Amino acid sequence: MKLSFEQLKSMVVFTHVVDQGSFSAAAKQLELSRTVVSYHIKKLETNLGVTLINRSTRSLSLTDAGIEFYSSCRLISDQAQFANQKMENYKNEPEGVLKITCPVNMGLQVIVPALNVFKAQFPKVELDLILSDEVVNIIQEGIDLAIRGAALPDSGLKARKLSSLPTCLCASPSYLTRSGKPLTPAELEQHNWVMYKLGSPTLDLTKGTRSYRIKMSGDITTNNAAARTAFVEGGHGLGRIPVYDAMPKIKEGTLQTVLDDYELADIEVYGVYPPGATDSKKVRLLLDFLIQYFDSTHPRSSMLLG
Repeated sequence: MKLSFEQLKSMVVFTHVVDQGSFSAAAKQLELSRTVVSYHIKKLETNLGVTLINRSTRSLSLTDAGIEFYSSCRLISDQAQFANQKMENYKNEPEGVLKITCPVNMGLQVIVPALNVFKAQFPKVELDLILSDEVVNIIQEGIDLAIRGAALPDSGLKARKLSSLPTCLCASPSYLTRSGKPLTPAELEQHNWVMYKLGSPTLDLTKGTRSYRIKMSGDITTNNAAARTAFVEGGHGLGRIPVYDAMPKIKEGTLQTVLDDYELADIEVYGVYPPGATDSKKVRLLLDFLIQYFDSTHPRSSMLLG
């Protein structure tokens, strides 16, 4: 079936209907009448020969075909929006210094690769990157954007969520051979842990409707996430490690996961900035860019183990 320009428009309308949860809300956002929105959906279903949306007087729900079709329509809509944003940037290319801080390990593995791409797209922006596992005072240090794996420590600052990154429990094969592989959450408290000074000394796990809180203790403590991983890899205990950090080592065989059938809380990654910072176009661009970068290069579904 040949794709027409009219159908492309209908696909974007369909995306907005799903995102907004109703025809009326989508019509308002698109500045169209509800009748026109309804026309596009009906025309789309007729052309495709499938029902995309189950309609009732109170709610909408996607059919299996609608769920499958939405993922493709979302990609098209996002790419169109991204292309439009790039053209806007060409009309008024951002420039000046962006002072950024982020944790060392996340910075080296995730943020620096992202900034490489950002810098190539916006060459007039100067980057000043500070890698530190300590919480830098944004106001005193004149930071434009701090990337942190935690919620706001100061209500005077603003934050925007960038991504959710999964974590896993790991140990080296030598440690598990020596100390035994834990099979239940209760056994975790009997093991030695490599402690991360900036994290919590307790660990929360869930399985189905049951929750477990474990107290961790160990004879090695560090304030650096990369050092924690290295100590775990060296056979000195268990560690809770971001999947992006653990995965290469799991594939190499230097780390193994434990209790894979239990869920851990994700690392919620935020962009934290002073009030008024988003008045700067370069800060807004970087925040938008990082959200898209995380979504495209570190989608959560592809980072899960198993």
